Amino acid sequence: MGNRLGHTNLTKIWADRCNVIGRNIHKTSVLVNSIIHLMTIDHFKLRQLFADFYKSNGHVEVPSIPLVPKDDPTTLFTGSGMQQLVPYLLGEIHPLGTRLYDIQPCIRAQDIDEVGDNRHDSFFEMIGNWSLGDYFKKEQLSWFFSFLINDIKLDPLKLYVTAFKGEDGLPQDTESIEIWKAEFAKVGIKADIGNHIYLYDATKNWWSRAGVPHNMPTGEPGGPDSEMFYEFTQVKHDVEFGKECHPNCDCGRFLEIGNSVFMQYKKNSDGTFAQLPKQNVDFGGGLERFIMAMENNPDMFETSIFFPIIQEIEKITKLAYVDGKNKPAMRIIADHLKASVFLIKDGVLPSNKEQGYVLRRLLRRLTVKLRNLLGKLPSPEEVAAVSEKVLELYEGIYFNPSEDKELVRPIIADEIKKFSISLEKGIKLIEKIPTINGKIAFDLYQSYGFPLEVTMEIYKEKGQQINMKEYISEFNRHKELSRSASAGKFKGGLADGSEQTIKYHTATHLLHQVLFDVLGKDIRQEGSNITSERLRFDFYCTHKPTEVELKRIEEMLNSKIKESLPVEFKIVPKKEAELLGAKSFFREKYPDMVKVYFIGNYSKEFCGGPHVKNTSKIGSFTIMKCEKIGNNLFRIYAK
Repeated sequence: MGNRLGHTNLTKIWADRCNVIGRNIHKTSVLVNSIIHLMTIDHFKLRQLFADFYKSNGHVEVPSIPLVPKDDPTTLFTGSGMQQLVPYLLGEIHPLGTRLYDIQPCIRAQDIDEVGDNRHDSFFEMIGNWSLGDYFKKEQLSWFFSFLINDIKLDPLKLYVTAFKGEDGLPQDTESIEIWKAEFAKVGIKADIGNHIYLYDATKNWWSRAGVPHNMPTGEPGGPDSEMFYEFTQVKHDVEFGKECHPNCDCGRFLEIGNSVFMQYKKNSDGTFAQLPKQNVDFGGGLERFIMAMENNPDMFETSIFFPIIQEIEKITKLAYVDGKNKPAMRIIADHLKASVFLIKDGVLPSNKEQGYVLRRLLRRLTVKLRNLLGKLPSPEEVAAVSEKVLELYEGIYFNPSEDKELVRPIIADEIKKFSISLEKGIKLIEKIPTINGKIAFDLYQSYGFPLEVTMEIYKEKGQQINMKEYISEFNRHKELSRSASAGKFKGGLADGSEQTIKYHTATHLLHQVLFDVLGKDIRQEGSNITSERLRFDFYCTHKPTEVELKRIEEMLNSKIKESLPVEFKIVPKKEAELLGAKSFFREKYPDMVKVYFIGNYSKEFCGGPHVKNTSKIGSFTIMKCEKIGNNLFRIYAK
């Protein structure tokens, strides 16, 4: 697909920018570079090149999953492309085969506070490819290098790679090192350790779900990884980060754009490691970071995937992004607005719980930043209008702007309008607190969405300073609680692989069919949440189930358990599965080949597994309660 901005729009962008900036044209050198970048590349082209390349090498596309994952209470959001592939990386058979690729929208709520520099974002897209016991290091690294230099035309002189140097009885990844030497040699670069190839320990170049090798439990798979970095030669090394610059330096000269993980080992009971008989490749890269490299721009927000949003923010604030003091706030506004639009499209509404709380926090934080820039509260309708630029940027991929603006704009405007009232009250409250401390500052941040710098500025005028040790202590305590709540954020499917969780998973399939039989054919699954303690099933129904109906549902389900029905799966074409009447989760995208689980002749459902082998293994089923959670939406808790 070609560049959708076009030269006419580029001319308009430039004219609008000159109007925003007024006479300060001498400040616009960075913007000139951005305009040039917009003329040369876009994310539509990158997507097509990536898909074409991996299809030509025998890969099949895996449809992306929703931002709010199904059946996974361990995480609020889909945080990586490999999240849905975990069961298959651990041994399940994937219906699409052994060579896969995808582009997955992701949200990482833990990165919200990092947004404001030139490379962090809370919403991003992850490009991925996988080998499930098929090819290994040679193919992965040589294909990836070829894609970078031949398809998206990166300068190989600006590419640097890393490899595992070996530790804890595990050898150096010499295989990857030698492959990289050969690949660089093909383009006339004599690469060696310390020259385009750098070695790091397990904290940088090892992957397992438990982290470094020492922390891995017996039987856990893991392996070395090899990262790819792009060098921005225009960025000077900052000695504050060390005497010498290197790929993992944090000075901003190098940008990681992708990582190839080689699941090669399994930990033995004696602490040693054995080669896995079936070795996998898991590659993940950031689409936005690819674009930074393609456009040779160290500022993500000046690239073609963010620049048009920044431009709209300039219009409503009458301020210029090139003015350094405006950059952090404008970056936060652009990122948070983009993330909010994607969440709303995925069915999330502002609330004080779970995903809704994250959406509310994003919208409140961007409102505070706009107020800081403007010195007054922004117009909710003006801010909501900026969301249309996000819709346009991803038109045809994720959005239909003419339809989706009717969904997105009112929700954003309403939330900002409501928060604006409490924001003014909050500022008045701050002014009444005579003495500030770290805990109060953090509470203000949590309750009112005030960033620390806002509180600091207000109290600086009062001649007070915040005890930063106290603030950091409170922040870290909250962060640790958040981390515990989202542990295992890369796990797909169920909360864990425990026997009880798997039993509940099979029980949800039975419940889905029983609800259909008892309450009628209008029943539709809206979501589920499964832990080792209980199952939760959300569904659409035109009426709330009566006590009589709930009792009948429970009895029918227990009857099916006692029938000892076999549980089996088949991998079939999606159309065939639909003709068979297999149930599916309506928000899920499914590939052309799907896995269908059959419970005897009673239940047929699209699912990746795992499940018990026989319904008798479930034991018993008790409905604890059924409650209304929305218009014609109900939730059953059972165990």
